[in-house]
Amino acid sequence: MAPDRTLSQRLLDGDRRALARGISLVESDHPDGWALVSEVFPHTGRAAVVGFTGPPGVGKSTLLGTLTRAERARGRTVGVLSVDPSSPFTQGALLGDRIRLTEHFLDPGVFIRSMANRGALGGLSEAALQAALLMDAAGRDVVFVETVGVGQAEVDVIDHADTIVLVLMPGSGDSIQALKAGVMEIPDIIVVNKADHPLTDTMVREIRGVLSLGPAGAAGGTSSWRVPIVKTQAAHGLGTDELVEQLERHREHIAAEGTLVERRRRNLMNEVVAIATARMRRTLEASIREDAEVQTLLAEVAERRIDPATAATRILARGAERVADESGPAPG
Repeated sequence: MAPDRTLSQRLLDGDRRALARGISLVESDHPDGWALVSEVFPHTGRAAVVGFTGPPGVGKSTLLGTLTRAERARGRTVGVLSVDPSSPFTQGALLGDRIRLTEHFLDPGVFIRSMANRGALGGLSEAALQAALLMDAAGRDVVFVETVGVGQAEVDVIDHADTIVLVLMPGSGDSIQALKAGVMEIPDIIVVNKADHPLTDTMVREIRGVLSLGPAGAAGGTSSWRVPIVKTQAAHGLGTDELVEQLERHREHIAAEGTLVERRRRNLMNEVVAIATARMRRTLEASIREDAEVQTLLAEVAERRIDPATAATRILARGAERVADESGPAPG
């Protein structure tokens, strides 16, 4: 490898170490990481990005392992992005690279990366889409994004994928909770894993009942798409072929209807807002710690002399005044 090749050039050539380095830079919010994303962004948009969500313990990681094997058998390269709970000490990924994906670690056609959610309630970290973009730019044909199993709050995966897969399992209280509208509105495909359970057919009927109450194709805005329910036994590799077929059908469907472009446009717009919001929050929190007047205002809230909403309005107004003072007078 020539020593003068840039990180972006190596990443675009599919260099695994360059991809790993790029994701680390983005995850740590390093300026070089964001510069790298900016440089390779025009080369993205080719990978099929599939998001997997669902309650803990339903077998998402095992299912990803069997899907990865199926995609590799078809000659496709795969990127797997597993967003794990954060360590309370290091803020890093708590589970690390998925144990159930170990059979793929040495396959050069598979790149596996765990990221910490860093407390994100929706299951995905701020840098998740950037990591998926880097995998896309590195030439991965398919990118699987697996979220933290946090139940009903786990809906922001919709902003990171072309196709959303909700994974459930029969006989679980968490799965019944997931039947509520907050999660059931987002999937394009529903998988009932561990389908050898005696309550599988009962759960499939319950899911169909819930789906019949809502608009078809809620996740992608494609009313003509009927959400399929696929029964799998991921531990035994059963049902995987049908799931791969449904993934391909959905992608062909949204591409034909033109909603793939629409969905990606929405995802990127939401990501812009999410990044701006996160950065504004960090800036605001830093300024609050250094502002004596704001600390006094917070003390007044604690003493119940003013309400929280009024205090928030004053803090925002104070921040706007500070920005105006720093930018100077308007031209003209």
